[in-house]
Amino acid sequence: MKPENTPPSKDEPHAVAFYEKHKKIYIREVKGWWANWRWILVWLTQAVFYLAPWLTWNDRQAVLFHIVERKFYLFGLVLWPQDVFYLAVLLIVSAYALFLFTAIAGRLFCGYACPQTVYSEIFMWLENRIEGDRSARMKLDQGPLTARKIRLKTVKHALWLIISLWSGFTLVAYFTPMQELLAALPFGLSGWEFFWVFFYAGFMYMQAGFLREQVCKYMCPYARFQGVMFDPDTLVITYDPERGEPRGARKKGASGEQLGDCVDCGLCVAVCPTGIDIRNGIQYECIGCGACIDACEPVMDKIGKPRGLIRYTTENALAQHFTKKDVLSHLARPRIVLYSAVLVLICLATAWSMATRVPLMVDVIRDRSTLSREADDGSIENVYNLKLMNTTESAQRYRLTVDGLAGIRLSEEAPIEVRSAENHEVTVVVQVPPESGKSGANPIYFNIQAESDAKIAVREKATFLKP
Repeated sequence: MKPENTPPSKDEPHAVAFYEKHKKIYIREVKGWWANWRWILVWLTQAVFYLAPWLTWNDRQAVLFHIVERKFYLFGLVLWPQDVFYLAVLLIVSAYALFLFTAIAGRLFCGYACPQTVYSEIFMWLENRIEGDRSARMKLDQGPLTARKIRLKTVKHALWLIISLWSGFTLVAYFTPMQELLAALPFGLSGWEFFWVFFYAGFMYMQAGFLREQVCKYMCPYARFQGVMFDPDTLVITYDPERGEPRGARKKGASGEQLGDCVDCGLCVAVCPTGIDIRNGIQYECIGCGACIDACEPVMDKIGKPRGLIRYTTENALAQHFTKKDVLSHLARPRIVLYSAVLVLICLATAWSMATRVPLMVDVIRDRSTLSREADDGSIENVYNLKLMNTTESAQRYRLTVDGLAGIRLSEEAPIEVRSAENHEVTVVVQVPPESGKSGANPIYFNIQAESDAKIAVREKATFLKP
């Protein structure tokens, strides 16, 4: 009979944990080239996010996706539900840009612009300033519950909650005008506005404050399918085992010892936001933030070794010892050219479409309650409802005419006034001489043109019914 503590052999059945037990990662703060770029993106993305709802344009909020009014305002551009095509184009452009950047240099979005990375950086920066560096935080968490510990934790979590709540409020301000939200504080917000403020704030507080690397490792789908977008010429953060192995600490008087450049200091692991060891090869948990590069470069400088033990390079470059020029020459491969060409074409086509877009939408609906009727003068009448959407930033007067049949006319001709970004409905009566056209449906055309600008004109087809 086996002793109780004897481990089972590989041939014997034994229990295996389905989930890895979570271990809190204490990330060491790092400075360097890639850290600077990461903070530049933090400042840039958050400046856009937090400041955009405060900008005004023509006495209204410059960026507003007004769900109630069913209008999207983007500075001087007003988009209606009929412009959903542009939303589809935006999604396509985003997808192609993601494919392109990933094929070129891996998870650039994850490492520098992903909201999870950005907010985790902000929360960790506050944590470092309040609780201290990595060793101080570890000591604080492992120590007893003291008044100092309670004070530091309370201040940290209070600041996290303030940032989270303000971020949730800012998000809602993209869908409800900022001035209305400010006037409704604190108890005048609608149920949905309260829900989204606290929903976004709660998830931000939880994910950036507690989950962090677990979001990247287990919750984010991009981490799972990124591998299929990599190829041997994709730039990824890589450890050079030919230079680094065998790794080991340098000892005084051991000059003859055959060691690689890696001194096994562990800094690359200590600064990694997902807690992986880049020396174990490419791993799906790596978000490509470059923190391990920033940690390794100063160590190489101290021991007098060339930089680049951990660097951005490609699988082919590492195997075939490419120079930087060779690496750059392999970036322009067919899939990159294809992604770039498609992306440029879509952007140009969209820009042309928006530049030539007529800021007037017209829907013509024939009154179905009365197919046709005879007027007092013997002419045949059809009634139409016209919906005019003025998507400009100023009020417009439109001239309405009709053609398509001999003698066709409007019973009343008067300009139609529509305010800026307004949807206006008008009923018109079209008359046709009894001898004009054929029995049944006849095609006619409504012409709507702005008096202030001849380029703002729409020609809309309709049918005229004769008995």
